[in-house]
Amino acid sequence: MASPLASLRHRNYRLYWAGQMVSLIGTWMQTTGQAWLVLILTDSPFLLGLIGALQFAPVLIFGLVAGVVADRVPKRTMLIITQTSLMVLAFVLAALTLTGRVRYWHIAVLAALLGITNAFDGPTRQAFVVEMVGKEDLMNAIALNSSIFNVARIIGPAVSGFVTKVYGPGWAFFINGVSFLAVIAALFAMRMDLPKRFEAIHRSVAADVREGIGYIGRTPQVLTVILLLGLVSTFALNFNVYVPLLAKDVLKGDAGLYGYLMSAMGLGALIGAVGLAFISARGPQRQLLVGGAVLLCVTEIGLAFIRHSGLASVLLAMAGLAMIVFSATCNTTVQVTVPDRLRGRVMSVYFMVFAGVTPFGALFAGTLAEKYGTPTAMFVGGVTGLLSLAGVGLWWQRAAGRNGTARPGEA
Repeated sequence: MASPLASLRHRNYRLYWAGQMVSLIGTWMQTTGQAWLVLILTDSPFLLGLIGALQFAPVLIFGLVAGVVADRVPKRTMLIITQTSLMVLAFVLAALTLTGRVRYWHIAVLAALLGITNAFDGPTRQAFVVEMVGKEDLMNAIALNSSIFNVARIIGPAVSGFVTKVYGPGWAFFINGVSFLAVIAALFAMRMDLPKRFEAIHRSVAADVREGIGYIGRTPQVLTVILLLGLVSTFALNFNVYVPLLAKDVLKGDAGLYGYLMSAMGLGALIGAVGLAFISARGPQRQLLVGGAVLLCVTEIGLAFIRHSGLASVLLAMAGLAMIVFSATCNTTVQVTVPDRLRGRVMSVYFMVFAGVTPFGALFAGTLAEKYGTPTAMFVGGVTGLLSLAGVGLWWQRAAGRNGTARPGEA
């Protein structure tokens, strides 16, 4: 069995991992505080879902161009630019909130600007990991990334719930702004090799985009994983909408309960990430891919019937575990398959599907919750997710039977 910390032997990745740990705690503090602030200002599930849509819609608009940029520009340089931009946006939201001037439209505009920045940051970060650790330690690095993401998901919402309840959400946003300094410092401290030049870049952006999409279309291993990811993200990964509604409207709690529920989900995801780190040497496996997706949908259906915070936290922990197992296996399957020169473009499509469909998922969840209630929305989302998975499974079996191709997760 490989070491669960194998990827930390790479100096650049150690720096990145430590910087991300600090920064992600701040990010989760802002995510939690912002959702609660929107509900306090508007008391509208639909408007909360609209913020999610504004925050992720730019990924769809700019995602393909961002992938070309990620393949042409040194990734560390791009990340320094995007992380600095995210820091500035956090400080602006903090200033508006702390001075009592914040309005819903301020949050909406800043969410859209954050989405534009993340459209370039996301695929660059995804593609940067393999440059730090190589393909041999890639799944381990993705699992360790997931572990710190979910340690932050435990700590950040809990701290944010306390800070928001005692001091107000503005201080959560300010702390997030400060936390970006850690990852920016880590990026500056890295020692990078000269960037590889795969091809002359006199070709048009459109030609590069077509090449990336063409590769996905003729590579069933990658296409099927991206299709599965898109369906699950649309129908079953709307917890950013559901959890605050579950805490406030169903369980009749406050910001503290909301932070507690988000932390429970993060704890489950952390357990899943640590487990993946221990088995990362085996590579991506189909059982993890399918099993994680099914468990995620089933737990969402179960949450529709829960009216007790303790039981809700258990199911959210299971959902967090399932989410990480599924998403990390998707990520690794794609990255070990794609050639290096196309990595940025393919990962931009991956990120577009993972994050870019969030506006549709958020509006789907928010609209259902507004009209029929949060429990009904969760039930419909989970059932629709399961039906979508069954449909993709049937399609893949027929396609694999005709073409003799490998199943997703069996690299």
